[in-house]
Order: sequence, then C-alpha cells, then structure tokens
Amino acid sequence: MDILVIGSGGREHALCWALQKEQAHQIFCAPGNAGIAEIARCVPLNATDVRALADFAEQEKIALAVVGGEAPLAAGVADEFAARSLAIAGPTKDAARLESSKVFAKAFMVRHGIPTARFRVADSVSEARKILQSGEFRETISGEAGVVIKADGLAGGKGVTVARTRAEAEAAIGRLMEDGEKPGTAGGRVVIEEALAGPEASLLIFTDGRDYQLMPAARDHKRVGEHDTGPNTGGMGAITAPEVLDKEMAKRVVREIVEPTLEGARREGFPFRGILYFGLMLTSEGPCLLEYNVRFGDPEAQAILLRFDGDLAEVFDGVAHKNLAGKSVRWSNDASACIVLAARGYPNEVETGAHIEGLEQARQTSGVQIFHSGTSRTREGIWMTAAGRVLGVAAAHPKLEGALQCCYQAIDHIRWEGMHYRHDIGQFA
Repeated sequence: MDILVIGSGGREHALCWALQKEQAHQIFCAPGNAGIAEIARCVPLNATDVRALADFAEQEKIALAVVGGEAPLAAGVADEFAARSLAIAGPTKDAARLESSKVFAKAFMVRHGIPTARFRVADSVSEARKILQSGEFRETISGEAGVVIKADGLAGGKGVTVARTRAEAEAAIGRLMEDGEKPGTAGGRVVIEEALAGPEASLLIFTDGRDYQLMPAARDHKRVGEHDTGPNTGGMGAITAPEVLDKEMAKRVVREIVEPTLEGARREGFPFRGILYFGLMLTSEGPCLLEYNVRFGDPEAQAILLRFDGDLAEVFDGVAHKNLAGKSVRWSNDASACIVLAARGYPNEVETGAHIEGLEQARQTSGVQIFHSGTSRTREGIWMTAAGRVLGVAAAHPKLEGALQCCYQAIDHIRWEGMHYRHDIGQFA
C-alpha cells in the first residue's frame, strides 16, 4: 500500500514511523521534514494546498492518505479527496469545525448535553470586557478571575490563556482582539469560560463515523515552564500511563462524552471519520470536556504510537472505508513518554539555525525513538534547528518512571545553543 501522510512535524514523523514498521507499505509525506526524509519520501507540497495534494495522490495512485494536523482538515482536504474517490482517513470540513471553531464546538456540546465549562462568546473587545465586569464568572476572595480566554479559530495550541486575575484576562482579550495578535487563523471572536479544577487528560479514538476504538489515555504538558508555569505552547511533553485515567472514569467519559459526540455528529449530518481527541478536565463532579481536536495531538501522538501493536495502515484503511469494526487495534501494556526539546525563544520569537550536536549518540539509548518536529540538514549532514519545537524524545517502558528515565538519558547527549525543555514531565505520577 502506498500511503501519503500530510504534515511536517513530530506527529507526522511518528505517523510515518508507525506506518513504515510494516515493510509492505511505501510512505510519502507532504511536505515532511529532514527527519522524516530518513524513512519516507518527502514531497514539496504545502499541507493546505488540497488540490495539489489530491492531484499528487491521483498521479501516484496513493491507496490511502492520513492527515496529521488540523489546518488541512479545516481547509477541506478530506472533501477534495472524497470528491475524487480517493481514500483518506480524516473528517470533512464540516466535521473539522469541532476544532476550527471553539464557538461552534461549545454550542455543539450544549446541544448534545455534553458536560463542559460555563461560557460566553464575545464578538468585540467591549463585549468581552462587559462579560468580565458583570460578575458572571465569580471572583474568589484573592481577586482571581478564574476564567479561560480562547481564540475562536485555529491557533496552533497558543490561542488559550488561563487567566488567574481580571487583569490577565483583559490583557489576553486585548492581545487577541485589539492588538492583532491572532496566532494562526484565530478570528476576532473569543470564548470566555470558567476555569475548571482538576487533573487534565486526553482520550483519543479512531472512528469510522459509527464504530470506534479507544487509544491509551494521555496527558499533555502545555505550559512552557516547570510546574506548569509560563505561556501555553503546542505541547512540551506527554505521557501515557494507567494513572492518567482509571477504568471507572474512562467508562464515564465514553458514556457521557464520547458516544454523545459521535451520535450528535451523525444527527447533525457530519458523521465523524478520523481521529477525534477529547481534552478533558477530571473535576470532583466528574469529567468535563475542555475541547475537541480532530486529529492526533502533538506530542501525544509520539507517546501513544509507541504503544501501537499491529499494522496501523489497516486501522486507517478501516477508518477511511467505514469498516473499522473488522480491524485489529492492539496496544502494549507499557507506559510511555515524549519530551519536547525547544529552540530559544519558544513559544514566542524563535531563534533557528543552531547546530544540533549529540543526536547520533542519543539515538543509541536503549528503547528511545527520536521524532523530528523542526529540523533541517546541511549538505554535509549537520542537523540544524528549523522551528520552535525541534525534537521529541520518546520511550516506552513497563513503568512510567522507566520511560521518563530513558528519555532524559537520551536528552543528556543532545545540545544546541538555546535548547530548553521541561525536567518535570510526568511528575504528577
């Protein structure tokens, strides 16, 4: 089977790695990156150029396309492929609104009785400030606002601010709506919602629109700094382990959130096919849904796919052809971790072009896989930084502590000027 993976980051590297474990498959990646080029044929096509991607798939007789990120899905790549009878594992543009519009997603949750945080939508700065000043989101004695400010549109994981004071909330609104700081394609609207308390978890599924298969629950680490400090990022690390989501809570999530979502999407005329990600807050009153993603998380994909046991192409083929029930989805009993190494300045103004040293030594660490998120390679074979998130160092082990130890041992070999990463990934366990 010739397979096209669409995207260019660490998540796509992990997808290519998992797909090529079955030697029968030839993997293409558009546009890919320097690390992906070691295991797949990279194609210089923009991931959101849906017509060019479909043209390539027709010309090369691609049997299956797998979409890594949200931007191609929001641009309608699945619709374009379907119109040409090309197989693709990913939701339609309509279904992708569950991620591409926070306003649409929150309204969908309300319509289908899915537990989520109280929220309001603001279309202007003045309206947003009135909502904050109304007292609707009750302040604590310490003066904390306890609200979350979210850009409506796609923002690469950087459109969310957890505001602990009213001043922080108003500053976030100003950045998104007044100062023109709109990451990615974030629009002028914002969602203002109450800040929930509890541990976070991510539950992902494969689904063909009716049947679904659960993946191991994961926990992302969004903040750039130790102990969850500093601004949000696209993700600084992720783990999978039994401690993330126990069996009873998982049953509640499936009953109260997963199945109502799939049924709601069918009733509204956009049956969801692809990977659906449920970002959860496990409150004292039960699980609440924070957000949907319509694809693998990054770096959750790196940690999760280390535990996949089987032919991943078969599973994606089942998703694309609406026969997932007949496919085998197996996972190891290990725990796993992925730790992101970032360039100086990330998640703000990023410095690139630094020489990466020690990568070959790190690769020799037993049990470790290194996924490239943002690297380039010179003609002489020297690895260079090329983006904010540069590498994801991942490992699986019977115990979470063992997986983390393997990751940090490998990281000890890697260095470049300005490299930074979190030393506390997975410490909650």
